[in-house]
Amino acid sequence: MIEIIVQILITSVLLLVVAKIVSGIEIQDWGAAIFTAIVLGIVNAVVKPILIVLTIPITVLTLGLFLFVINALMLWMAGSLVSGVRIKGFWYALLGSVVLSILNTLVYMFI
Repeated sequence: MIEIIVQILITSVLLLVVAKIVSGIEIQDWGAAIFTAIVLGIVNAVVKPILIVLTIPITVLTLGLFLFVINALMLWMAGSLVSGVRIKGFWYALLGSVVLSILNTLVYMFI
């Protein structure tokens, strides 16, 4: 249980950092960031596997690059479900998901 809470807090901090780096993503406060992290975790656990299975042919044709699009859609969906979070468009969601993935990888390399 503690691990899940720590993951949510780390993701919340990283979402706030992403909002500072990517100009098209706005997060109002800590509450919105924490709620977005929770929603993003649920969306990644429920919707993302279904999309991955449905888009296997496209993913194979693009040599896995379509997974970036799926990650962007998950971030965009989570942002649209939470009030206090505004993602201005798909390209900002794509850039934000790439930055979030890189930061997430860096943080978990040190933990």
